[in-house]
Amino acid sequence: MQYCSVIVDIAHSQVDKVFEYSCPDQTQVGCRVKVPFGGRVVDGFVMGVSANPSFDASKIKPVRYVYDEQPALVPECFSLMQSIAQRYRVPKAVALRLFLPSEMRLGRVNEVYTKYIKLIDPDISLNKAAKKQAAALEELKNGDREFTSFCEQFGRAAVNAIIEKCGAEVYKVRRSRTPMLGEEEEYIPVELTSAQQSALNYIESSPKTVQLIHGVTGSGKTEIYLSYIAEVLKRGKTAIFLVPEISLTPQMLRQLRRRFKGQAAIMHSGLSAGERFDEWWRLRSGEAKIAIGARSAIFAPLENLGAIIIDEEHDPSYQSETAPRYSTVEVAKLRAEYNGCKLILGSATPSVESYICATEGQYGLVELPQRINKKPMPQIIISDMREEVKRGNNSAFSRALREELRETLSQGNQAIIFLNRRGYAKTVICQDCGYVAKCQNCDVSLTYHSEENCLKCHYCGAKYRMLSACPECGGVHLRYGGTGTQRVVADLKELFPSARILRMDNDTVSGKDGHYKILSAFGRHEADILVGTQMIAKGHDFPSVTLVGILDADMSLHFSDYRSGERTFQLITQVAGRSGRADEKGKVVLQTYSPENYILRYAVNYDYKGFFENEVKIRRATNFPPYSLICRVMVTAEEDRAALAVLKDVYFAIEDLRKADEDEFIFFNKMHSPIKKIQGKVRYQVLMRLKSQKLLPNIYDIAVKYSTAEALAYVEENPQNLS
Repeated sequence: MQYCSVIVDIAHSQVDKVFEYSCPDQTQVGCRVKVPFGGRVVDGFVMGVSANPSFDASKIKPVRYVYDEQPALVPECFSLMQSIAQRYRVPKAVALRLFLPSEMRLGRVNEVYTKYIKLIDPDISLNKAAKKQAAALEELKNGDREFTSFCEQFGRAAVNAIIEKCGAEVYKVRRSRTPMLGEEEEYIPVELTSAQQSALNYIESSPKTVQLIHGVTGSGKTEIYLSYIAEVLKRGKTAIFLVPEISLTPQMLRQLRRRFKGQAAIMHSGLSAGERFDEWWRLRSGEAKIAIGARSAIFAPLENLGAIIIDEEHDPSYQSETAPRYSTVEVAKLRAEYNGCKLILGSATPSVESYICATEGQYGLVELPQRINKKPMPQIIISDMREEVKRGNNSAFSRALREELRETLSQGNQAIIFLNRRGYAKTVICQDCGYVAKCQNCDVSLTYHSEENCLKCHYCGAKYRMLSACPECGGVHLRYGGTGTQRVVADLKELFPSARILRMDNDTVSGKDGHYKILSAFGRHEADILVGTQMIAKGHDFPSVTLVGILDADMSLHFSDYRSGERTFQLITQVAGRSGRADEKGKVVLQTYSPENYILRYAVNYDYKGFFENEVKIRRATNFPPYSLICRVMVTAEEDRAALAVLKDVYFAIEDLRKADEDEFIFFNKMHSPIKKIQGKVRYQVLMRLKSQKLLPNIYDIAVKYSTAEALAYVEENPQNLS
């Protein structure tokens, strides 16, 4: 008998401490256990094991059950857990949950086994009169057989007789539910260019932990990542490879499997529970050495890490929007420091914050200004949609885009049409009184979806019947405002009836293989045009795509967000980079109502450094990040009264902080959140701009202190979405 310290899996600050239990001798640090707690039995995590109790052994309750023979949590988990719990002020149990598949933690998924039968003594014989038994015995002498099919072949009675008379034995082998295998592809070694080799040499020799690769689209960043992983594996180490979108994961997994076979395992929310569990366990057991996935894969259960790679590091999806609201790059830095390995960030359009760190020497910097095949970047043609309207063209397509599409299709090439708005129309508006259809649960307009003839809320998922008349005035003159991907597809079918068109957005990628099926079909040239939202904007490599059309290119410019210019530049550059990646020159038609905007001018010339220098000047002059920290405490509740009570407490507590340290505050106020209601909950905020992170711990403590069962208060740092 020994004793273990356990953190119970309850997300509450009142039980956020270690409890002691007696446990079997085989229990190890990192095992999951069932323990009695407060009149019920709950799950817990073993933090430590000791031969001696810390207090009276007669009062210590025993562990009820030990889940794991091999500990589920690696030692590094506990170091990271302490850092995350302290940094984001969450209970330790909440931090530990990040390291386990949710279904595994909740006991909803188990290992799958295949039964086999084998013969212990190959020289044994049977009376040949029992023909089925004798035939089954002879079959087994040739080697082990899968048990179920063996029983189907010879009958259960004959198999049972062999087990009884001949000492045959049934055993189990754990079976892996490996996702998206696809066809086995042969790896053909690629010779690195001099620029790629120089980049690798620099990363290897640089003393800095974090390295930023700034390379234009098509510059060969992926091959650098894979070559570095190959070097890491040779040293007996492991690697984590992160991509921002689930839609990018199958493509990257295919490349990793082609090169590293079964050493790559995929981790993302699109897998089935069984697949996710098995891929996680392949990494934990050491069978797989490379974890590939979106944000949550940063918590992959790998030991002895040799590299962490974050592709498209600028992407906002790397910031968690649920508790704990961690930055993936920040967690990656912790893991890199713990393991003494390199963290490689890559992007054609790095975030302003990352590029400042690189230019000021905090990060190593690799520049790849040319495409791998020395081909020029795609030509970007600006279409002024104001002129199109003057000429009587009220469609979604400018004359230039229609002409370029016609030429692309006639040459047998492919095109991508990008519009960052799904559905048929953004809004339904009454022309008589101006009424706009809105969600009852959220303070947002509803989007019309023509295929289902319904209105949908893109925040809570609620569906409503399409209106036949205005509920306010009874008018029947309803019109659609704003074009969505559904309508673009419908219009394209009218313009080009023979063209094969695929659509890729959140409405068409249902199921765990939804992304993969659409992208694979387009890659096999089963469609001529791919219409999609931002999930088609980055990372994809289609050799036959020679045209990209960007509709409403300046849509994101008009968001009330200090990052709107940066995001517009990034999006245009990334989408444009899908064109002309093989032998034929690419073109991009960029449609805008603001052709004179300086952001678009930088984007047209692929001038990241010009954009960066201008953006830095603006942010420095206006005291926006990274020259300050935007912090907001969000307060959400079902009842307005409860939210306002907590908002008041939070505001006055932070007001006391401000009075004690006025110089630290650039801006401070309380207000409704721009979207006042989401999923039935009202939203208020205390918004502030601070000179540094000095007061962040105090602000987190205030949010935790004043949260109630009726109203939740939580902190967001430099939020990705200020709405």
